[in-house]
Amino acid sequence: MQTVVLAAGKGTRMRPLTDRRPKPMVPVANRPLVAHTVDAAVEAGASWIFLVVGYEAEPIREYFGETYAGVPITYVRQTERLGTADAVRAASASLDDAPFVVLNGDALFDQDGLDELFDGGPAIASVRVDDPTQYGVLDVDDDTVTGIVEKPADPPSNLINAGAYHFPAAAREWLDVPKSERGEHELTDVVEHTIDRVDVRPVPLSRWLDVGRPWELLEANEWKIAELADRHGSTTDAASAESFDGTVSDDATIRGPVVVESGATVREGVTIEGPALIRSGATVGPNAYIRGTTLVGQDASVGHAVEVKNSVLMAGAAINHLSYVGDSILGRDVNFGAGSVVANLRHDDDPVELTVKGERVSTGRRKFGVVLGDDAKTGIDTNLNAGVTLSTGATTKPGESVTRDR
Repeated sequence: MQTVVLAAGKGTRMRPLTDRRPKPMVPVANRPLVAHTVDAAVEAGASWIFLVVGYEAEPIREYFGETYAGVPITYVRQTERLGTADAVRAASASLDDAPFVVLNGDALFDQDGLDELFDGGPAIASVRVDDPTQYGVLDVDDDTVTGIVEKPADPPSNLINAGAYHFPAAAREWLDVPKSERGEHELTDVVEHTIDRVDVRPVPLSRWLDVGRPWELLEANEWKIAELADRHGSTTDAASAESFDGTVSDDATIRGPVVVESGATVREGVTIEGPALIRSGATVGPNAYIRGTTLVGQDASVGHAVEVKNSVLMAGAAINHLSYVGDSILGRDVNFGAGSVVANLRHDDDPVELTVKGERVSTGRRKFGVVLGDDAKTGIDTNLNAGVTLSTGATTKPGESVTRDR
């Protein structure tokens, strides 16, 4: 099945984490976000992948190359980001006259549901949510999709569009849709044309995640690290840690599913309560504590008397002395000065808010810490309040309490 994967967006809602990388390349467990989508597509039966790229395309090309998992890759550049239909239209000239699948490259899909989508079409992936008012909602009659309503105040159902589609070959001729009110050519308009012409079935997903904002990146890692660690099996004592590919001290305590990659080092006195992934080149300890679902990225370091809980540390991040980081995302090469502490809980127990595109937005999470862009650095004894964002390259002074973004 020829498969178009959309990976051209800037990811403005994920800033500052996307200042220097395209959103599809943010890390989720042991590979970039979009690689999870491509891997799932290959397993479902993709015979050719068409990656639509745009913003910061080179890292995507370098990662996937000309073939990936034995499947050929064709790169299609969307020169202007004029919407999802425009992105698919850019790829359409490369497609054969046959059915094709389109996947959003910044979403995670359960494998069984994606398998079913590939097996028969026309179809649209769907998932039930508690509050459908912020999504495209499917109207379904007798197991056939009869319409899509975008962000309705009065939804016809709680079944939403999950951003994965199986189109008939004829849909290549329906991609030239007018711009919407927000000035983009919308793929949902193409879906509407398809619904008007052929029967489209909803394919239910048991699990799905649209990864658009920083806390959703945290959730994506919670999903995929646990999945990865479970596949590797769990360890219950220090002795069994020797089965890891990396170096684990006999004096370390490992509980729950934990993966330590080749080239990583876990030193004496360390306690890790998984799920956790310690990537190649990373060092943990001595006397550090990692708990919750945590990613310690390549060449990152967690040093003496440091506690990290349920967080993502991207490559090269360093928390080396007497610090606490909880429910947070630290970009590449972030450096925490000694004694720096993250707050991750509001005293009123309301969900923590974070700035997204200039507006404070609820994360929906009672516990959420901070987001630090690449190369951000804190002075010693810095306190970072829950919901604070430090931009790429930002710094703090020694002893500073930071309660606002910078």
